[in-house]
Order: sequence, then C-alpha cells, then structure tokens
Amino acid sequence: MRSIPREDVPIVIEDNGVEVRLRDEDGLSVGFVRLPAGADLRPATKGLPHDLCPCPHWGYMIKGRVRMHTLDGHQDFAAGEAFYWAPGHAPEALEDSEYVDFSPTDQFRPVIDHITSGAGASA
Repeated sequence: MRSIPREDVPIVIEDNGVEVRLRDEDGLSVGFVRLPAGADLRPATKGLPHDLCPCPHWGYMIKGRVRMHTLDGHQDFAAGEAFYWAPGHAPEALEDSEYVDFSPTDQFRPVIDHITSGAGASA
C-alpha cells in the first residue's frame, strides 16, 4: 500500500492558472488537476481524434464545476462527484475547479505530449 501526496507528483502542464500534475503508477496515470474558472481546453485538444481527448478518465471532483464537451453535447460535473469520462471529451471550467483522475498511461501520455507541444493551439 502507498499514498501519493499531490506535492510529490510532477507538474506536466502549468499555464494561465491551469496546473496538471501527472505520475505513472504501473501503467496507470494519477493526475491532480487545477483549472481556473473560464479555462477551456478545447483549443488544446484540436488535432486529436474528433478534436477531443481520446483517453478515458475515472476520478473525483474535489472543488468547483467542470463542463465536459463531447460530440453529443456536454455534461457538467461538480464537487463531491465521482466521474467516468469516456474517450471523446474536452473540459471547460465553469468555476475554479480541482479534481483527481486516473487514466491508462499509454493512452493519456500522447494527449499530454500533444498539448505540451502546442499542436492544439496552432491547429
């Protein structure tokens, strides 16, 4: 058994109040995410399949509200809720938000690489 303190997880994205900390644990990425109100990650996911994140995520909303955009519309997730985000989504923070999520590293790492390369911003 072990615990993973947020502070021990490296920052992989830090930009305009958006903070994503990510660590691989035996093929499962543990992520701690902070999004300021108004942060919209749809531009960052441009160039991915359907211009949306193709990786599934399971997690828990700690603070705030996040709107998850999909090809079929959107759904809002609020503090105190556990979630499953199927492949094909992009987040928008409706309030200052924090969540922790768990994702298959082999599927999430290419998304992080796409975002940090700036590929989405230039698409």
